[in-house]
Amino acid sequence: MLSDCNQIKQSEIWKKITHYCAYQERCHQEVKQKLYQLGVKGMQADAYIACLIQENYLNEERFAVQFALGKFRINKWGKRKIEMALQQKQISAYLIRKALQHIDTDAYLDALKKQMQVKLSQNKARSLPELKQKIWSYFLQRGYEAACIEQAWNTLQHLKDAY
Repeated sequence: MLSDCNQIKQSEIWKKITHYCAYQERCHQEVKQKLYQLGVKGMQADAYIACLIQENYLNEERFAVQFALGKFRINKWGKRKIEMALQQKQISAYLIRKALQHIDTDAYLDALKKQMQVKLSQNKARSLPELKQKIWSYFLQRGYEAACIEQAWNTLQHLKDAY
């Protein structure tokens, strides 16, 4: 069994797994799965993970923050959907809360409002109650919280009434 980091660093698997971790942020679950694909299991996989953490190739807090920010900025996911995705990756509740705190509240609401404006412009022919129901279900599926959806909806309705 490879338990000493110096021994591990001499292996071909170490080169592959460090490249895998250096390419993009990874969580422990993803690295364990990759090690399993490379034929490393059990205590040996744990030793590799310990060395990766020690060498700062693997950091779940860094992963969680990057994941949350990326899913928000690129995919326009809401916090609930990001939280569920991080739970599926077996990230702790503490790290999930910490990662979600990195999402700026004003930017979050602005992104929701912009997306809602696009949805509203695509569905002009519908009645207001039907439109509201469709918008709400869409944004709930995207992982936005009901309070944020309500706030964005009310803001957009006030702007519409002002014109």
